[in-house]
Amino acid sequence: MFEGIYCPSITITDDEGKIDYELWGKHLDHLADAGIDGVLLFGSIGEFFSFSLEDKKAALAFAVERVAGRMKVLAGVGDTMLANVIEFTKFAEQVAADGVVAVSPYYFGPSAPTAKAYFGAIAEATELPVILYNFPARTGSDLTPDLVANLAREHKNICGIKDTVDTISHTRKVIAEVRKVNPEFSVLSGFDEYYLVNRVSGGNGVLCGLTNVEPELFAKMHAAYQGGDFATAVSCAERISQLMAVYDTCDLFISAIKAAVNIKGLPISTKINEPAVQATPEQMESIRSLLASVQ
Repeated sequence: MFEGIYCPSITITDDEGKIDYELWGKHLDHLADAGIDGVLLFGSIGEFFSFSLEDKKAALAFAVERVAGRMKVLAGVGDTMLANVIEFTKFAEQVAADGVVAVSPYYFGPSAPTAKAYFGAIAEATELPVILYNFPARTGSDLTPDLVANLAREHKNICGIKDTVDTISHTRKVIAEVRKVNPEFSVLSGFDEYYLVNRVSGGNGVLCGLTNVEPELFAKMHAAYQGGDFATAVSCAERISQLMAVYDTCDLFISAIKAAVNIKGLPISTKINEPAVQATPEQMESIRSLLASVQ
């Protein structure tokens, strides 16, 4: 159901933090025109943790209308309050989004029984596909292969996962376990440079941040892989590997991605919501130099 290249979109605001729908619409158009398979609103790079539920609803309704079926639109429903998660999930179904992406609640990383109850409640609240989002470095808990398989077994609409774990062995084990339950279960890697090894391991692609910056590159890699042109796919992967250095240029990776999008030509604000250290002119210049130097 979910295969290929998915972009966790930056949330584009002005310098005062108000959502800039004009520039965000242009960004969504660019992603769709480049051949991206789907866009996620309010993932980690979308700063889901710092926008109100009202802002999220308005933005999701806007995106579904703007995209108009050119690529899938997913809603990141992560929150520390289950009531907010359920409300946003139901809204996503109401505006005809293509699915929801649910990260584990953080601070108190849930035990396996709590995680089953939490994700089960989301699945039971909607008929939309539910994609699990595993990011243990941020949430403090891991969605283990057994847990993912159990959730897929108990809830048919839990049909995918974004596995943001910096080792392919975890993703490979998730694939092995969950495919016993649902052979069509989608497994996407959260790290940009894992596309090829994800596919070789039986996965379905990536949902990753640099797609905001060079979506055409990722679409080209996916098309080449699908067509058996592995030399081109590897060439694209080599460039992506070099571009990974962008993430390390700022205090927070969200700033780095916004800065790179700005430098690529879309005149967006690089502001991220407080508390945060904003991108500096020196960091912007470092990103500019890096983008220019990558072959």
